[in-house]
Amino acid sequence: MNKQSTSNNSMTDWEKLDAMKDEDIDLSDAPEITPEMFAKAVVAHGLKPEIRKEQVTLRIDSDVLTWFREQGPGYQTKINRLLRAYVEAHQV
Repeated sequence: MNKQSTSNNSMTDWEKLDAMKDEDIDLSDAPEITPEMFAKAVVAHGLKPEIRKEQVTLRIDSDVLTWFREQGPGYQTKINRLLRAYVEAHQV
């Protein structure tokens, strides 16, 4: 995935923004977050909460591991997805 911006032209008036004072910012549609609200905040990535991962030692045939590694970054995630699909297919 390319993380570069698709546009080099910012439509933000940076000089005007830099000149603004805190009291000039309209927070009517985004009220300030209180310390109590911040303490109860939950950080979520994606729609589903991630299941906790465990580090294990697993013996895998070297040719199988080589093939997965050749697939590039994320090969461990691919192995996990295949194992999960197997588990889900064999649940009673």
